[in-house]
Amino acid sequence: MAGGGFRFGYYLGIYAALRNANKTPDLLLASCGGAIAAALIQSLPDDTRRKDWISSPEMFQFWCGLRSSRQATILRAFLSAMKRRIFIKNAVVIPDLFNDFMFDVPASLPLPDAFSANTETAVAIIAGQLLFAENEVGQARGNRKLFAETVFCAPRAAELLRDMRSPLSLESFGNNAIASDLLTDVNTPIAEAVRASISDMFYFRCHTYQANHYIGGVIDLFPIEVARQLADQVVMELKGPYDQMYSIPALHAVLGIDGNHRLEHVLQQYAEHWIDTSDMEQVLLENQIDKKIVWRRNKLELSMPKNYEAYLKMIDAQWQYGYQRGVAGLAHSG
Repeated sequence: MAGGGFRFGYYLGIYAALRNANKTPDLLLASCGGAIAAALIQSLPDDTRRKDWISSPEMFQFWCGLRSSRQATILRAFLSAMKRRIFIKNAVVIPDLFNDFMFDVPASLPLPDAFSANTETAVAIIAGQLLFAENEVGQARGNRKLFAETVFCAPRAAELLRDMRSPLSLESFGNNAIASDLLTDVNTPIAEAVRASISDMFYFRCHTYQANHYIGGVIDLFPIEVARQLADQVVMELKGPYDQMYSIPALHAVLGIDGNHRLEHVLQQYAEHWIDTSDMEQVLLENQIDKKIVWRRNKLELSMPKNYEAYLKMIDAQWQYGYQRGVAGLAHSG
């Protein structure tokens, strides 16, 4: 479940399509917004309850409660994005992931209390552990590695990943900021793992749990190598390319990688089924939460559905999109 942002409802539709085709996964490997969907799948026993949960008034109110940070002024956001775009360099300095972000997210996400209802599917969640402290922000990186790809998972999955190297540390991806060691964590609660995985750079502050700080699953958004290490058969999402205006410069500045180079490398590998969501941005254009400019407040804010009925329509469109793409993907192999 490779990202999805605020559109994570479509993953519940994909999972329903897999179950209805008698291809229920043993394990869901999730990052960013997909981590929320994976947690709901594991914690609630059936598709109806999962969809009801994300359709609830409480979930709607949670999203409406997200607020812009004090840094999210129009001029500051524009200048920061242009600076990253014009001066594209591979993680030259240690980035400020503690203070340079646009939206505040509550420490606790609106997830179910119990995570044991669905025993047929395990969950593994990807995030990136920071290998630097806040007082080192702004220093020259040199050849230092700043992030360690981390998989929050059960002991069985951790054993399968023992001694695996992070796919992004390959020489073909250049002198990036990702360490070679792939870390596993079997002790962190799933709710904390989800919160870490959605901490997307420049959108949200890095997540702190106990003594560690985490950037989101963007550190390995298409973890096909990790999936192959964990499973005999892989169902992988076929995503569209990163945008050149904002995403590519941000990945260069923080991680020191070219996101589209990574995506091309992933698409050259084999998966038993590819779920094609490359047209998601266009199809769900009117049924998503995204950024908007509010000139009178000099702010970047999130464009929420105008009311609860519009929110229900958005969730249903996402779910139906995922289900249809899941059915289509399962009809083709390789």
